[in-house]
Amino acid sequence: MADNLRKLVSNESLRSMQDQLESWLREYNTNSCDQNLNHCLELIEQVAEVQRQLFGIFTTAAQEGGHYDGVETIKSRLLPWLEASFTAASLGKPVDSKVSSLQDTFDKDGHKESGARDRDIQQLDADLNATRHQLNQVQDDMAETEKTLEETKNRSAISLLTAEEEINQLRKQLKSLQAQEESRHRHSEHRSSEKRGSERRREELRGSEQMGADGWSVDQRKAEAICDYEKQLRTLKDEIAVLSAEKSVLQGRSARSRSPSPDPRSRGRSRSRSASPSTAVAKVRSPSPSRAKLSSAARKAALLSRFSDAYSQTRLDAQCLLRRCIDKAETVQRIIYIAAVEAFHVAKVAFRHFKIRVRKSLTPSYAGSNDFEDAVLDYIICHLDLYDSQSSVNDVIRAMNVNPKISFPPEVDFCLLSNFIHEICCIAFAMQTLDPPLDIAFGADGEIFNDCKYRRSYDSDFTAPLVFYHVWPAIMENDCIIMKGEAVTRRGAFWNSVRSLSRCRSRSLSPICPRSRISLSTISRSRSPSPIRYGLPRF
Repeated sequence: MADNLRKLVSNESLRSMQDQLESWLREYNTNSCDQNLNHCLELIEQVAEVQRQLFGIFTTAAQEGGHYDGVETIKSRLLPWLEASFTAASLGKPVDSKVSSLQDTFDKDGHKESGARDRDIQQLDADLNATRHQLNQVQDDMAETEKTLEETKNRSAISLLTAEEEINQLRKQLKSLQAQEESRHRHSEHRSSEKRGSERRREELRGSEQMGADGWSVDQRKAEAICDYEKQLRTLKDEIAVLSAEKSVLQGRSARSRSPSPDPRSRGRSRSRSASPSTAVAKVRSPSPSRAKLSSAARKAALLSRFSDAYSQTRLDAQCLLRRCIDKAETVQRIIYIAAVEAFHVAKVAFRHFKIRVRKSLTPSYAGSNDFEDAVLDYIICHLDLYDSQSSVNDVIRAMNVNPKISFPPEVDFCLLSNFIHEICCIAFAMQTLDPPLDIAFGADGEIFNDCKYRRSYDSDFTAPLVFYHVWPAIMENDCIIMKGEAVTRRGAFWNSVRSLSRCRSRSLSPICPRSRISLSTISRSRSPSPIRYGLPRF
């Protein structure tokens, strides 16, 4: 626009137009009619050229102002001027006052546009209020999650304090046992010295044969006493090693809970360098007949903590591995939950078989003994490393391959979850050695959500009454929930679960039924062993 205006200013047409007007005024009376008309037309052409340039500048300036700038000026000045010009040139007809002018029309249009703009603003305000309401709901959910996290931290701190108190009690018992053994040893030495003196006096009175017989009996009693002392000493050493290992594990956990959370890489390195608490204790434990009775509560707390670590660490690692192949988070969480459930079922079967073999091997040594079952359980606890966990992992993978609830791409191999399945199998196997044993709660898609049994995931519908699918199983002891699981709740969860079950396909079909005859009933018969079949209660 500035260039066009500069050209108009630099043009001499306006100045020459003034000169032409003055010369025409001087010569008007002397010129003929044609000459005057020619002068007038020349001036009109020049004025038209100037108006063309001015309208071009006007158009450029209006475009630079945008959609709304300059609208009021055009309505208030240009349009009324054009209306007046066209009215004056309408063959002398008078202007009708009843006909609405262009200014009134544009005013009405402006009012309509302002009304539409007001409606748009009201709609935007309503959307903004709805968004704020959703934001408040999310903030409330975050506050509730923080409260749940604080409760979990408090429970873990309480369990840690309980374990420390138990360790202190075990230390006191160990010290008292050591003191009793020392006093007993001194008393036995004193008695043996008295016996030796009496035997010497008797040997002086008796003959050589009686002296030989008495000496042999004393030597035999000494050997038996020495064997008993050595056994008790080995037992005390084993208990000291167990307590020191548990103390080091609990101190490491308390230090990790007090220190700030490290980055994921350092956490992965520390997790790879140090094993889980119960694993570390199992490595240093040696056969001890009273260890199961002394540390039953401590082993229970350690296993629950290990199961919680598997949820917070090992499960997330398994999810990362599966998300490389599967984009849908729901399918990944279903696969991990089914893997955990199948691992518990297989570990329970393996524990029963292992217990039967131990009974057969210990029957000759404990025939007719009342402590036979305790001896079997102590042997299993002391020899947890004999559990064939790799065979259980293979059984779990085979059960998952024929489970109809998992829908996934064919290129996914469940061997990716071997480490996760191995950890859950070891935890489940060790939980069967407790008295009473721990087990997972039965869960079915579409069941009624139970606050005492599960907690909702962050992406759940908190008003839905039914469980859409499970994320993590709950732990129960004698039909009582002692550790909550996690579930996702949605509206219409039952019908969605039935529809997804009818659509899903299995990795490997049953050899009994061909592919063309697979239906919902045949799929339910070809799935992995049911939890009810292994004694899990219904809820």
